[in-house]
Amino acid sequence: MLKKLKLDSRLLKELDFGILIISIIILAFGMLNIYLASGISNITRQIAWIGISLGVVYVLILIDYSLIKNAVPVFYWATVASLIFTRYFGVVVNGARGWLRFGPLSVQPAEFAKLAIILMVAKKLDDMDGNINDVKNFLILAIYAGIPMLIIVLQPDMGLTMICFFIVLGMFFVAGLDMKVIVGGFMSIITLVAIVWNSPLMQPHWKKRLLSFISPGADELGIGLQLKQSMIGIGSGGVYGIGPTTGSYVSQFVPESQTDFIYAIIGEHWGIIGGIFLLLLYGIILYRVINIGNSSKDVFGSMICAGFISTWIFSILQNIGMTIGLMPITGITLPFISYGGSAVLTNYMALALVLNVGMRRKKINF
Repeated sequence: MLKKLKLDSRLLKELDFGILIISIIILAFGMLNIYLASGISNITRQIAWIGISLGVVYVLILIDYSLIKNAVPVFYWATVASLIFTRYFGVVVNGARGWLRFGPLSVQPAEFAKLAIILMVAKKLDDMDGNINDVKNFLILAIYAGIPMLIIVLQPDMGLTMICFFIVLGMFFVAGLDMKVIVGGFMSIITLVAIVWNSPLMQPHWKKRLLSFISPGADELGIGLQLKQSMIGIGSGGVYGIGPTTGSYVSQFVPESQTDFIYAIIGEHWGIIGGIFLLLLYGIILYRVINIGNSSKDVFGSMICAGFISTWIFSILQNIGMTIGLMPITGITLPFISYGGSAVLTNYMALALVLNVGMRRKKINF
């Protein structure tokens, strides 16, 4: 039994320790900034989730990802079922019924939907030998991607819906979908937003956030106040930041500074240098994941990497962009930095699958 829980030394040599080490450095940097934003109470909860996440990472890299592929439909439909259950019986947080509570722990099933979409689309593309431009194949992929997204919209959670959309877009692009279809998809989204603008689906706070993004000075004391305070904090950090001092401007005056607006804490305390340092670490991970995806032995492995890259690129650009007024404000967190157990767990699950693909891209004789 114990032998089954031990990773073979030949596989261990293929593990990309660089990705794992850098992700832990980012995580530690995130913990420091969570402490600066909200004190020690949130740190203890985050440590519990990190412990669970690292345990899940070890289990996932033990199992050949080609075997994991067989369990993808079960995981996908279980995630869909949990989304439906949450839609009716979940806990409302910030206007969205998107959480399930288990004693002291809260779980956000929509975070797992990101992973379910990546795995299901990757599996189907592998089954289709990557032939995404066949109309039947494309429709099948679109339906599987669309089911969880529709339920997340109804929670309603626009931020996670946007992430799911860009995950699918990135995977379809890497799979070689005709650019005309991609452009048509963007036009369809714009048309859909115009149609639902005055419908019940368009939540009032979504509309206010979009209007605030288009015209930042229109409501500076209302919906635009969070952005204004964030930019003041980041601006005060300058090049080098104010250092690791508690009770800063951002921690006092920017709501959700430990989650959605964690980059405002980074900008204030560590300045431009700290922001560049974080982006450099992200860039190294993404570069190494791209290499793993390019050398994968099958379509399934390549598409897992493409989904992970799409998730991170959009989340990083959106989260940082919204704190400095370049993107509309959404509830999208910064990977491995923001406070939130479900996000940490799903990010590490995705990372474990990428490491799994890299470990098994070569044939090893046992």
